[in-house]
Amino acid sequence: MGEWRLPHTYRSDSGEVRWGSLGEPGRDPVVLLHGTPFSSHVWRAVARALARRHQVFFWDMPGYGTSEQSAGQDVSLAAQGRVFAGLLAHWDLPQPPLVAAHDFGGAVALRAHLLHGARYRALALVDPVALAPWGSPFFRLVGEHSAVFEQLPPALHRALVREYVASASGPGLHPAVLDRLVEPWSGEAGQPAFYRQIAQADQRYTDEVQGRYGEIDLPVLVCWGEEDTWIPVAKGRELAALIPGAEFEPLAGAGHLVQEDAPAELTAALGDFFRRVR
Repeated sequence: MGEWRLPHTYRSDSGEVRWGSLGEPGRDPVVLLHGTPFSSHVWRAVARALARRHQVFFWDMPGYGTSEQSAGQDVSLAAQGRVFAGLLAHWDLPQPPLVAAHDFGGAVALRAHLLHGARYRALALVDPVALAPWGSPFFRLVGEHSAVFEQLPPALHRALVREYVASASGPGLHPAVLDRLVEPWSGEAGQPAFYRQIAQADQRYTDEVQGRYGEIDLPVLVCWGEEDTWIPVAKGRELAALIPGAEFEPLAGAGHLVQEDAPAELTAALGDFFRRVR
């Protein structure tokens, strides 16, 4: 399958962003957004499949994956929405893209569209963080005591992150995949970055746009893993009901990390949705 590479850089107000693309230039563009605490790596199987028909763009948000991690960095939803709008302008695509956004990336895509004027031809939201209330008890505990957690011994920190990331999957992650997803959060830069992104997570950033979902005037698909224990599938149905004309598609056997749990089913759902967009 080859190595997952993000060879390009974009300098944002929140630090250097790494990005890549697959597929023939000039084809119908698709843009993929990852969630937290993940990176674009979770989209690799879906991206390679979609690249048969599209030029697929993917990126690691500031503070995540291979992008810059630094002390004092703004990695909030507010910052990521601005960064994404800027990145789209930087790409200067020949037409508004088809966008698929997972988890925290869903909120980023929604904010960029509703607050910063980012234009899409269609939007697929995959188990997004979009409706209040959100944040698990663990998430809230870490957010309130991030400075304490940053001081954990590295081995204990890595075990905590490994357990947390693993819980996003319904059937369970392959050990090599789990290692790859945990690795960016290790080391002198990665450990504080993990707690930084949780400390800056604030529901007010979705509260600012939740009341405007009825204004969305483009094709929207809401996909949801039926076994999602992070955000229950009922939230997906609720979200779809708030967006005019939105379609809802549950994915059986998948947890929150749908790209790993059901990549073929998710690819089929996205491919069918994008083909129907004119």
